[in-house]
Amino acid sequence: MTPPAFSRRGALLLALSIGASVSGAAAQTPDPLPSWNESHAKRAILSFVDAVTREGSGDFVPPAERIATFDNDGTLWTEQPAYAQAAFLVDRMKALAPLHPQWKKEEPYRSVLEKGLGGLAGANEATLARLVAATHDGTTPAAFRAIVAGWLADARHPRFGRPYTDLVYKPMREVIELLHAKGFKTYVVSGGGAEFMRAFMETTYGVPPERVIGSRVKTVYVTRSGRAELFREGEVEFVNDGKGKPVAIEQAIGRRPIAAFGNSDGDLEMLQWTTQAGGRRLAVVVHHTDAEREYAYDRKSNVGKLDLALDAARMNGWAVVDMKTDWKVIFPFQQP
Repeated sequence: MTPPAFSRRGALLLALSIGASVSGAAAQTPDPLPSWNESHAKRAILSFVDAVTREGSGDFVPPAERIATFDNDGTLWTEQPAYAQAAFLVDRMKALAPLHPQWKKEEPYRSVLEKGLGGLAGANEATLARLVAATHDGTTPAAFRAIVAGWLADARHPRFGRPYTDLVYKPMREVIELLHAKGFKTYVVSGGGAEFMRAFMETTYGVPPERVIGSRVKTVYVTRSGRAELFREGEVEFVNDGKGKPVAIEQAIGRRPIAAFGNSDGDLEMLQWTTQAGGRRLAVVVHHTDAEREYAYDRKSNVGKLDLALDAARMNGWAVVDMKTDWKVIFPFQQP
């Protein structure tokens, strides 16, 4: 039988070792961006967030002014080989084709029906607006979001064979979660249709519909059988890209962001407008450099072209994310 004195000594040693382990674990702060390798971009993000949210910091920003804006396509989820909304447009046109037999002979509908996404190659803004009008009108906003949600449930990416909502960049989702935890309001500011994005933003990124700023189809108020409705008409009212992004941000938010994230020349003006103001600011450019796990493209790409904004990032000291070296994983399903 073990002597009582030894038992008390052993219990004391055990208690001390457990206490040391617990205090050591508590002293270690979990990495808020675990999918990121140590890099300049990661340090820039963490340093900025700490500086603007820490009480007593010379760069402290009150919670009401902590506004961050994110582009969507190519910044939060994949945009190659074509924007998800372009794939939706093609599938929607095929679904509506039986109601419009003339499309089989009329351009640009005939090319899209025959070639799919290939039929959109080289289409100018006027042509795309015509196609959007033909496939995105005739519904209420709520009905259209339901159509998009149904499409997202069935559609699969041509390369990865997965739902488009599986192709969210895990490292960027971690950034959004970090900002939310630090009292930021995050907004998605994209060239994609606002109602298209609202169908999945909250469940996918945790961004509510009122914080989605996108391109708009003309919507009108109507009364049918004594019931008030909003009705989408076949006309593109506003394209939220390039110089339009700062304008849309001001009109929708009324505050200038202190942080902005983008990946293409279409985000340049948003990044410039965010950083060319007083106080601590952050601009982050996602550079697609990983052909093996995703895609590699920049200056010559027809989708998500990154040319002027890449030069501006280097000139202005903006953080540039090298996807190949900066991210441990890109998509959640790639994580070991």
